[in-house]
Amino acid sequence: MERIAIISDVHANIVALDTVLEDITKRNISRIFCLGDSVTKCPNPDLVIDKLREKCEVMLKGNCDDIICKPSPDAQRFWSRRKIGEERANYIYNLPISFDFYMSGRLIRLFHASPQSLFHIFNPMFSNAENSHADIEIKDPMDLFENTEFIGKTKDSPIPDVVGYGHIHTPNIFRFKNKLVFNTGSVGMPVEMENTKNADSTSKFSTLSSYIILEGEYGSKNLSSFSVTLVRLPYDIQKEIDYLNKSDMPGKENLICSLKTACS
Repeated sequence: MERIAIISDVHANIVALDTVLEDITKRNISRIFCLGDSVTKCPNPDLVIDKLREKCEVMLKGNCDDIICKPSPDAQRFWSRRKIGEERANYIYNLPISFDFYMSGRLIRLFHASPQSLFHIFNPMFSNAENSHADIEIKDPMDLFENTEFIGKTKDSPIPDVVGYGHIHTPNIFRFKNKLVFNTGSVGMPVEMENTKNADSTSKFSTLSSYIILEGEYGSKNLSSFSVTLVRLPYDIQKEIDYLNKSDMPGKENLICSLKTACS
């Protein structure tokens, strides 16, 4: 049996990333896959990218990565782009969109948001029907299993049994029509969709980092034992806030509020 740590949405939070990586190491997990959005929101995207490149076997591109790292003079207006420099930007922009592998007889497909785009949203706990994301909301979970040109698949490609994604910053695991869907949540910028904007120092879940552990026979097409575990992990939020306060990053007051309250 082998375990794989699936992380996503670090969003330049080096304190949270170091804490998660330490936890993964304590569990003797050596295989780490990252589902994207390494930049924006927190002030150390350069350190985060370097650490992910060192530690992750698989890295995918997220929607924020795509916007910040695209080869366009317009992208230079972003604080994070200037911080990471061109070599890192080029690396992140050219990361793959999805990754397929077998584990314990199940075909598992990973992507940042969906097979339709880096921006489409599927959230089984919260409707986007009445906000600015309404036109890119995925309502049918089976759409997550679609073979699309966007992820380089055809109608003849095998259909996954398990789909894992990030993007919404809110972790979940559920079964649907003999399929399994999991969301990693966010390492660096957790979100709870119905939270108030009041900081709660007693919170045991909302402001904690999260990631997923898959356990099974990696690479095997033979049906055998398989499990999905959600990990929630506290980290030193104040230390990351101190990094923000010392930076000249624009909009940091709103980001500090988000770290304290898990509100978007």
